Amino acid sequence: MSATYSKTRTLVEAALMIALATVLSEIQFPLMWTHGGSITLLSMLPIVLMGLRNGPKWGLGTAFIFSLIQFFLGISNLAYCQTLAAQIGCVLLDYLLAFSVLGLASLPARALKNGAVGIGVGTAVVCLIRFVCSFLSGYIVWKDYDYAFEWLNNFGWGAWFTANLGEDALCWFYSFAYNFSYMLPETILTVIGALLLYKAAPRLFQAAD
Repeated sequence: MSATYSKTRTLVEAALMIALATVLSEIQFPLMWTHGGSITLLSMLPIVLMGLRNGPKWGLGTAFIFSLIQFFLGISNLAYCQTLAAQIGCVLLDYLLAFSVLGLASLPARALKNGAVGIGVGTAVVCLIRFVCSFLSGYIVWKDYDYAFEWLNNFGWGAWFTANLGEDALCWFYSFAYNFSYMLPETILTVIGALLLYKAAPRLFQAAD
């Protein structure tokens, strides 16, 4: 196989993975308590798979294009940012960094010699990094004490708990709890999906020669 053909094949594969991930990102399980963020039908899996098959270079490039698409789909969120710095933080933490890291799953996977364990850990690690991006954004970009206080009280944390937290601590905790509420199930679904796919068709995780 020539280098030109191999590159073309990988580019086509990347385009297909981006298209599939974008379609799956629009299939969402409704969560009445979320204010941004969602549980989707394995939308991260095609991007993770691209990285696992083709390595961090192709994975990161594919994930970055996917992050741009997600940004343009959610660009209206910038209107809610109060400052230019908040808008920049939103673009980076909610979109570009958060989704680009998904393409790096091969790094921890290959450190563990791939296989089911490597694939599971690699998938979980990049999902965790995406969660960290959202967690930081929840405080740095979207910090709102009144909303955080109301949200935590409405979901059973109790006034005794929220009243004893300072403003910063409450906003940090709210960001953690809020983003955890959708990223945990999203991560579990993605890891299970990757492992089931690996068990059913392990060759899918190997780049074509």
